[in-house]
Amino acid sequence: MDGSFTFIVPGDIEQITGGYLYDRRVIEGLRAEGRRLGLLELLGRFPDADWTAQASAAACLAALPDGAAVCIDGLALAAFEAVLPAHADRLAIIVLVHHALALETGLSVEDAARYATLERKLLPLCQGVLCPSARSAADVAAYGVPRDRIAVIPPGTDRPDGSADLPPSDRPGMVRLLTVATVTPRKGHRLLVEALADIDRSDWHLTAIGSLERDPATVADLRALIADRGLEDRVDLAGEWPPERLSEAYRAADLFVLPSFYEGYGMAYAEAMAHGLPILGTDAGAIPLTVPATAGILVPAGDRGALAAALAQMIGDGVLRARYAAGARAAADGFVDWAETARRWGGAFDLLAKRG
Repeated sequence: MDGSFTFIVPGDIEQITGGYLYDRRVIEGLRAEGRRLGLLELLGRFPDADWTAQASAAACLAALPDGAAVCIDGLALAAFEAVLPAHADRLAIIVLVHHALALETGLSVEDAARYATLERKLLPLCQGVLCPSARSAADVAAYGVPRDRIAVIPPGTDRPDGSADLPPSDRPGMVRLLTVATVTPRKGHRLLVEALADIDRSDWHLTAIGSLERDPATVADLRALIADRGLEDRVDLAGEWPPERLSEAYRAADLFVLPSFYEGYGMAYAEAMAHGLPILGTDAGAIPLTVPATAGILVPAGDRGALAAALAQMIGDGVLRARYAAGARAAADGFVDWAETARRWGGAFDLLAKRG
């Protein structure tokens, strides 16, 4: 076997989200090892696949020869509902599940049940499933996928250049808060603004980096909330930044805060830790597996009061931030780079595809 396979992603792989970045870096790493990888970018709408997405998915699978190995990004899974069962026996189909579709925040009860039914139907038909964390793997196993057909490969983490020169988190003056996440309900931007409005402090500024285009309704609601709370000069919705520029934002910050309602891993937390930032997050999904207690404070997901109290504590105590910053740097020393992630991912893919 030459290790070649086809990677299928929903839409343009250059999109800037954690999931697309994971896909892109794995593909780059495997190609650097000499693997021949085909990349197919599906047309249509995702994750709620429209007719165009379904037709694109059907054409992709039909074009693959018998016995071919293929990895489908789980965000595209709904597009394969009608066609995957017919191809499951002739292809070695592996699905990369960043996090279960049914666990997305903001879904109606009916949509969550529909996605759960879809995942429960399709994932056990596949030859294997790759996940970024043990939390996502447990969610997949709950759908009936045997544990020996699930592999966990965490993302890599880039180390910043000149890490010894990173700014201390206890420097005096305005405390600069940073969040890095697409503005969607799951990431908790609204809760963060509400909690910041609750605290009796004026010595902070928040920069929120992340796409303002993917969910216009959520963005409009967030802008209205910021205006209603009189925080226009304190909260900067900075929009999407290219990955190569993010190090600049991490270096300029004193505290990373992201009150997400669920994460299949939490790459932004890991990047912040690698830059020596203390963390304020939640206990949702895989976040506690990424952020140890020595690196920051994790509050119950959705708990506005606990988040406000933790914000007041972290903003007001530079010594505490410095202690957590040291813990974050120490924890980040155990993170692997993307080359190692790609190597492990490729090995796990081969085993699941029965090529190891």
